[in-house]
Amino acid sequence: MDFTSVDRQYEPYVRPIDPTVARAAESWRWRQWEVHLEHVGSTEAPVRMLLIHGAGGNAAAMWPFAAHLSQLGALVTPVDLPGYGRTRPVGSGQVSYQDWQELLVDLTERIDDDRPLLLLGASIGGMLALDTAVLSGRGDRVIATCLLDASDPEVRSAIVRAPWMARLSKPFLRFIRGPFRRIPLPLRWIAPMQRISNDPRLSAQVLQDRRGGGGSMPLGWFRTFLEAGPAVLPESYSGPPVLLVHPEDDRWTPIQISTQYLSRLAGKHRFIGITGCGHFPIEEPGFQQFLDAVRMEIESVIRTHPLPRVAR
Repeated sequence: MDFTSVDRQYEPYVRPIDPTVARAAESWRWRQWEVHLEHVGSTEAPVRMLLIHGAGGNAAAMWPFAAHLSQLGALVTPVDLPGYGRTRPVGSGQVSYQDWQELLVDLTERIDDDRPLLLLGASIGGMLALDTAVLSGRGDRVIATCLLDASDPEVRSAIVRAPWMARLSKPFLRFIRGPFRRIPLPLRWIAPMQRISNDPRLSAQVLQDRRGGGGSMPLGWFRTFLEAGPAVLPESYSGPPVLLVHPEDDRWTPIQISTQYLSRLAGKHRFIGITGCGHFPIEEPGFQQFLDAVRMEIESVIRTHPLPRVAR
C-alpha cells in the first residue's frame, strides 16, 4: 500500500523518525471486516510487538510510536480496530467491544512466530493488551500507558466530558438494544477529546481525524465497552509480567486510577511514571523514559526466551 500524507499526519508532533524505518501494510479478512495492519521495522527483529490503540486512535496515530519502538529491536504491528482507521466492513458493520477483544486474540495467534511477543496498549488499549494476554495465553510482556476498567464508576467519571454523564450512563444503556445499537455517536460528544494531548495542536489534529478521534462509533459499541469490565478480575490475573508506564501529566485519565488497578493485579508488575507527558505521551523527557522502559523489557525477554525458529 502507498501511504498517503494523511497517514503521516501525526509525525510533526513526535521527535523525528529515521527515514529508513521500514513500514509495510497488510489487509487481513477477519469475519465481516477487512482489517488494516501495518508491520513496522525489520522482519529480522529479535522480538515481535502488537501495538494497540485506544478510543479515538488508529494505526496512523501509532505510526510514530511504532517507528521509534522498532529501533529498539522489535517488529511492531499496529492495527486499525473495527470502526477506526482503514479497517472497513464487508458485512453488516456491527461491532462490539467484545469483537475488539476477539480480533486481538486471533491477531496475536496470527503474528506469533516463536519470537518473544510484547503486547503494548495505549489508553484503553492498555486494558485490551491485558485482556489479550489472558484470553489468548500468549505474550511475554504486557506494557500499558493506562489500565482503565470502564465498568468502575470512578473510571467512567474520568473518561466522560462531565460526571453527570457517567451517572446517567447505566440507566441509558438499557435502551441501547435492537436498531438503536447502530446509531453513530461522535466520540467527542461524550469524551473530553481536547485533553487527549497537552499540546493543543495535537489535540486539534486528533479531533479532525475522521478515521480517529473525529469519527463516530455505534451506540452498541459504547454499551458493550462500558459493560465489559476486565476479562478476569485483577486478583485472578495469571498472564505475563505487566509494566504500567502512565504519563504523569495526564489531564484526561488520573494516574491513580491506573495505579489502583495495578496494585490489585496478581503476579509480577511494576510502575514507571513518565515525566511531563500527557495522555498522548509525546513530550520529553517522558517519551525517552518510555522508550528506555520498553527497551529494558525487550532486553529482558530476549535474555530469557529460547532462540526462535527462522523468523517469518
